[in-house]
Amino acid sequence: MRFRFTEREEAFRREVRAFLDRELPPEWSGVYPDADFEDEYWGFVRGFSAKLLAQGWPIMGWPEEHGGRGAPVMEQVVYKEELAYRRAPDRDLVVGVDLVAPALMVYGTEEQRRAFLPSIASGEDVYCQGFSEPESGLDLASLQCAAVRDGDDYVLNGSKIWTSGAQRSNRVLLLARTDPDAPKHRGITVFLVPMGLPGITVRPIVNMMDVHYFNQVFFDDVRISREMMVGEENRGWYVAATTLDFERSGIELFANNRRSIDDLAAFIRGKAARGGSPLPVPLRHALAETAVANHAGTMLAYRVASMQAEGLIPNQEASVCKLLSSQLSQHIAQVGMRVLGLHGQPLKGSRRSVLGGMPTGEYLYTLSNTIQGGTTEVQQYVIATRGLGMPRA
Repeated sequence: MRFRFTEREEAFRREVRAFLDRELPPEWSGVYPDADFEDEYWGFVRGFSAKLLAQGWPIMGWPEEHGGRGAPVMEQVVYKEELAYRRAPDRDLVVGVDLVAPALMVYGTEEQRRAFLPSIASGEDVYCQGFSEPESGLDLASLQCAAVRDGDDYVLNGSKIWTSGAQRSNRVLLLARTDPDAPKHRGITVFLVPMGLPGITVRPIVNMMDVHYFNQVFFDDVRISREMMVGEENRGWYVAATTLDFERSGIELFANNRRSIDDLAAFIRGKAARGGSPLPVPLRHALAETAVANHAGTMLAYRVASMQAEGLIPNQEASVCKLLSSQLSQHIAQVGMRVLGLHGQPLKGSRRSVLGGMPTGEYLYTLSNTIQGGTTEVQQYVIATRGLGMPRA
């Protein structure tokens, strides 16, 4: 592992920073947590994503034959780190670019790649991810949303939940059970389903920040063409696992944590400059400790990226990064509320809110960080079995 970026990587970092300085509004503090798909931000999100795509950056890791530039892993890390630190919006691209496209490159037909990859690369298609179900919980393989073969079509019935951004998406990457008699990890198939088909209903789920990001999506006798199937019938579990293998280093999580710490430090300096009372020593120590821990986590994320650059597959290393970043984000938010005191109570939109209301929003948002994307218990299990060689339960 190198502990310094190359001159080429640092030059690219300067290029990305200059772009963000130019294209983000002055004093930009980020999209309020989970509000990317709401009316207040949606137009800006889509316009900003179009500018990113014009630079070719979101798809720069794609192979050249699919429209990318085959950029090295560390350049992709630099890009993700800079965007995350500046809280630049790109959530409308994530599922299509990072999940659907890799699945098509590995398992899709040539016709599917020609049909779908260009519209992902242009930003025309916005995808959501239809994996979780109300009764599946952590056991994704127990999903019951059924796709029954009917000639050259499938008839889809069931529902998906916590479907982020479904209200703005025009396609969903869907897992459905096509063989109810097969063992649960088999008999699952992946489909790319147009969201505008008859029988699809999107019901909003408004979170405790009064933000509409999640949805429950219902499928009632939805007829989909066999051409929408990605990979082989009943082999969708392996297609889904491949999409998750393309998860990146997690550097963006630590970069976002660093931004939160820096914002709190700026608040403290500003308060001191206005003659406010100094921050109690225990709180100063707590903030410093989170900064040190987050820096250590950043080094772990760089290690994961360096392994990926060498063609290795980081299993327990990626789980360590996910576990640490999630727990740290919660701890930073909790320390932030103590640092802000009464200033941390007003929500976004209040004239009394500080730092754009982001610390308060993150305090509420980070409650879910140790659940979404793989719970703490799942990460600990991976670390224990794959990292420490402990017996499987």
